[in-house]
Amino acid sequence: MKMEKILPLLLLLCLFCGCASVATNTITQVSTIDALLAGSYDGVMSCGELLKYGDFGIGTFDRLEGEMIILDDRVFQVKSDGLVYSPSLSILTPFASVGYFVPDKRFDLPPGADLHGAEDAIDTAVPNKNIFLALKIHGTFRYMKTRSVPLQDKPYPALTEVTKNQPVFEISDVSGTIVGFRCPDYVKGINVPGYHFHFISDDLKKGGHVLDFTLKEGTVEADLCGRYLLILPDDGKGLEGLDLSRDRSAELQKVER
Repeated sequence: MKMEKILPLLLLLCLFCGCASVATNTITQVSTIDALLAGSYDGVMSCGELLKYGDFGIGTFDRLEGEMIILDDRVFQVKSDGLVYSPSLSILTPFASVGYFVPDKRFDLPPGADLHGAEDAIDTAVPNKNIFLALKIHGTFRYMKTRSVPLQDKPYPALTEVTKNQPVFEISDVSGTIVGFRCPDYVKGINVPGYHFHFISDDLKKGGHVLDFTLKEGTVEADLCGRYLLILPDDGKGLEGLDLSRDRSAELQKVER
């Protein structure tokens, strides 16, 4: 077959493969939560590469410099001053979870709900906790409590030590979006079992890891995800020397809440 006939076929094949690799209902994760808890803070994937796997998600940045929110195909960074920045797409992440957000369910939350009340409402609306949920909550909040973490230097302390002195931010009367996931219990050690949320205000000025809130009114969009892709560094960089056999559940509870 002549080259001028082969090239169009190869192009079509590449396009087909590219589309097939970008699957909806898929959560793609970089590294593991236990590696992060153990102090593996060096980035292993660029934010630009991460966006190839989703337009929605959460994570952190190289050397643990702040909280990551990915919303509408944009990457945002909440640093330890509580302010939102637009990082370079060349910046690396040591841990993140992303996906292409296509909601399957939409429902309102009860006015006045706090974080636990919102989680209970989601559990009622989507009771099967053995599947993954990508969650987007947009609303107005009487109160929002968030945190971020500062840039770390080697030798890196464990995450429980970092969060002992974490900056905490309390925001009143703010509109914005909560981005996050509900993961099944069987991912313990890989991701955060249960809920993990980050927040960004509508004016793109404030945000962070969600510790609590009081809702005025808000709506949940839930994407039920049946595929889970875990990406580890090809050369194992960042995982060597870590004791990942330990049960770090108690450490995770301290860090998350």
